[in-house]
Amino acid sequence: MTPGQRLALASRVVGVLPFGVARRLGAAGGRLAARRGVAEGIVERHQARVGSSATRRDVLASYGRYWAEALWTSPRRLPEMRRRLEVEGHEHFLAAHEGGRGAVYALPHVGNWEYAAIHPLSYDVPVVAVAERLPDPDMGRWITETREMIGIEIVVLEKGHRTMGRLVEAIGEGAGVALLSDRDLSGNGVEVEFFGEVTRMPQGAIALAEVTGCEVLPVACFATPKGHRLVVRPPLEIPDAEDRGERIRGGVQALAKAFEELIRREPTQWHLLQPNWPSDPGYRW
Repeated sequence: MTPGQRLALASRVVGVLPFGVARRLGAAGGRLAARRGVAEGIVERHQARVGSSATRRDVLASYGRYWAEALWTSPRRLPEMRRRLEVEGHEHFLAAHEGGRGAVYALPHVGNWEYAAIHPLSYDVPVVAVAERLPDPDMGRWITETREMIGIEIVVLEKGHRTMGRLVEAIGEGAGVALLSDRDLSGNGVEVEFFGEVTRMPQGAIALAEVTGCEVLPVACFATPKGHRLVVRPPLEIPDAEDRGERIRGGVQALAKAFEELIRREPTQWHLLQPNWPSDPGYRW
């Protein structure tokens, strides 16, 4: 049985549980993973950068809860998901989409990033997100279907596909384009200072805004005892430099600072389990 097939089976089991029970089960699974040494050494480094005393056990319990929520998600759960969502910064969302305009939602790997789509979808704002193609097709299919159940349109990132073209179209259609932007997966990111150390961050959110003229809203969806709290920050102020490269670099740096403030609100919910700085053992770029 492939990992994707196991996820599909687990979703049928977890999907029948009450929300709170599913979450507790996921947190227990995360704590078990911590005992088995998952992400040992890496999570501790990241939490120290944030200035947090949280343990790897705390972070993996939060990550396990995230996966349980994903397994629990189904179309019939959408009304309950909406009821459990609080929103901070709704005025920034409304302003960014005023007159039917599109906007970029730039997110760190915090809390439950998929659930951030619930709010715009409740206002009939389409949400488009990018996903990388995974080695296990079954897992990729399950993750895509889970996001599509919420109402998110998924654009798979592949060579030869016009990913940026579709995102530009989506902005023109008034959609919110959601981009996870705290980890450079391509090696083409922009160097910025992030939690006191230089690393690379993706430029996609800022580049899309550069092309379309839309706002970039830093966003995070935190878990709360009863559900989730979506935090929408004011739109980024991108430096008005003559050089396009300087504008993008300045925008990515501004986004890094916004992410620092979001992550520090709930450091244990930052689900970054991979090396992310050049000083981290195993860093790729």
